[in-house]
Amino acid sequence: MLSTPITNALTIDVEDYFQVSAMAPYIPRSEWDSRECRVEANVERILALLAQHGVRATFFTLGWIAERYPRLVRQIVDGGHELASHGYGHERASDLSRAQFSDDITRARALLEDIGGVAVTGYRAPSFSIGQGNLWAFDCLREAGYRYSSSLFPIRHDHYGMPDAPRFAHPVRDGLLEVPATTVYLAGRNLPCSGGGWFRLMPYALSRWMIRRVNTVDGQAAVFYMHPWEVDPGQPRVPGIDARTRFRHYVNLDKVHARLDALLRDFRWGRMDDIFLASQDGGAPALRSGGHLSQALAA
Repeated sequence: MLSTPITNALTIDVEDYFQVSAMAPYIPRSEWDSRECRVEANVERILALLAQHGVRATFFTLGWIAERYPRLVRQIVDGGHELASHGYGHERASDLSRAQFSDDITRARALLEDIGGVAVTGYRAPSFSIGQGNLWAFDCLREAGYRYSSSLFPIRHDHYGMPDAPRFAHPVRDGLLEVPATTVYLAGRNLPCSGGGWFRLMPYALSRWMIRRVNTVDGQAAVFYMHPWEVDPGQPRVPGIDARTRFRHYVNLDKVHARLDALLRDFRWGRMDDIFLASQDGGAPALRSGGHLSQALAA
């Protein structure tokens, strides 16, 4: 008898190309309003592909975007997708004081709920910027009314990462779940397989194999993430950026739409809240938390 396929979580971080953290040294915030904004067309392209496949996803949306493009927020909600928070202005949690972070997440949640007309329960820190040095952020999220976060990445990376964190969903505070970006454990280390630049850089067959391994070997739902600008090979090229940033940002942009189409065919996908909050609400079985560090994070 064949078992029911695991439903994985498809997530989109709704920000524009000029708001990427790696672009911060080259594009000051004061210039954001004067830049060509392409997020509307790119999100609509993603929404059309999701509708074609009958997939619902979670859209971690910047308050800055929602404020300027409220119609886009309503399109997300009207499509049956989850509206979640990416903070207001794409400032890394690790760059903010506790008071500043609390203000940012509270402002963003109130704005999204007002425009979208739905409860916002999920949050993702820009650049996965919650880690060992600012675990107090979980207290702020709980106080602000969020029920889950997807802000840890249990890998080593030059911009973020907490390699010793649990790989799968685990409670970090009473009533607050952390659902990390997905990794595969191979050769004694965690390797990213959750999307982003790795999805563009790696052959699609490798991404597919890694997600299948998480589903079959670990028996867990994978969390895949992407950005609207990644389906936009025609976006403006930012002059003067360093070679590493240029490669990371622009590599294989022309391949993403077709790869996303294949990903939607090859796996079963759903919203973060439907997949991970069901265990808290008495629905699906609870997910494994992942060891002693999970207990430390929840302390």
